[in-house]
Amino acid sequence: MAVSTPPSAAPAAPAPDDERLRRWRLVLGGEADGTGRPLHGRDAAMDGALAALYRGAPEEGGAGQPRSGRRSAGLGGSAPQVARWLGDIREYFPATVVQLMQQDAITRLGLEQLLLEPEMLEAVEPDVHLVATLLSLKHALPETTRETARAVVGRVVAELERRLADRTRATLGGALDRSARVNRPRHRDIDWDRTLRANLKNYLPEHGTVVPERLVGYARARRSVKKDVILCIDQSGSMAPSVVHSAVFGAVLASMPSLDTRLVVFDTSVVDLTEQLTDPVDVLFATQLGGGTDINRALAYCQSRITRPAETVVVLISDLYEGGIRDEMLKRVAAMKAAGVQFVALLALSDEGAPAYDHAHAAALAALGAPAFACTPDAFPEIMAAAIEKRPIPVPEQGV
Repeated sequence: MAVSTPPSAAPAAPAPDDERLRRWRLVLGGEADGTGRPLHGRDAAMDGALAALYRGAPEEGGAGQPRSGRRSAGLGGSAPQVARWLGDIREYFPATVVQLMQQDAITRLGLEQLLLEPEMLEAVEPDVHLVATLLSLKHALPETTRETARAVVGRVVAELERRLADRTRATLGGALDRSARVNRPRHRDIDWDRTLRANLKNYLPEHGTVVPERLVGYARARRSVKKDVILCIDQSGSMAPSVVHSAVFGAVLASMPSLDTRLVVFDTSVVDLTEQLTDPVDVLFATQLGGGTDINRALAYCQSRITRPAETVVVLISDLYEGGIRDEMLKRVAAMKAAGVQFVALLALSDEGAPAYDHAHAAALAALGAPAFACTPDAFPEIMAAAIEKRPIPVPEQGV
């Protein structure tokens, strides 16, 4: 796939009508698109990059050159050709568009095999979807590629941690602190600063004093406030982005002394990865994306690890397509909630929005007081804070 080099001189800004035709020409592609608008320079190069993926590249001639009328696979199986294309799209499009085009190239043109080569991995723009693809291919990775693949996964994980870790710790730290306060403290345990702030509405200006209607105190036994968190993650193929985000959040939660965090992944079997939580990259490479789903077995394992129900939060992250025993799954959720466990069901933990999921199972969980809804990574800290404080879970509009 040849792409012409754009000229160094910047073209004059097109008129509004001409700009609309230009955009339609890039969207529609092909000479017989009805716009009558030819492409030159950078636009021709962009069109060539798009054509290679979405319309098939010309069999002869470069971008913007006459085509023979026959279409062929634009990227083929040539590693050098794909490497050039990866460089082109990074030059012509913003990073978010590059990531989308890479994912489309993998799924539409079957380029997974090329990701087994270190040169290809070094050329791609890493994102959550690329990590999911690499994890699904990990058993096929040759020795020369494994370290490169691990470095790519590490870059994505580091970026997610940078984006999410501080806010998560601050939000959950505040929730843990609030859950540690007592409202009928002994005199020596009163937190006077927070008590004054909580009673400012009771200020009496004529007396220059505040009437402390509500006392806020320190918890005498901080250990009793420590919370147990169990993340129970469906590792079927459709949940891959959620697995990536869950590994990052699991590592962040495990770093907080006031939380005892357990991370469990499952398909038809159950694996406890708690010991690997210090490194989310290790967690991800220990997962097995794909396979069936047995939510009941996974919840049975989690239930067996609960020792303090009233201080435990269980987060099930699954699209709820249950391959196990449905009635037993629901009974386990009901039993955990009856014992005082805070149970949250997330249909996805990703930026993609509402996923495909089992509506009947979601409705059944909602009837038990466990609403099931999709959650973005940015919303996850507030949901966990609500569960820790035992207040209503903020359910997005797509929730059940």
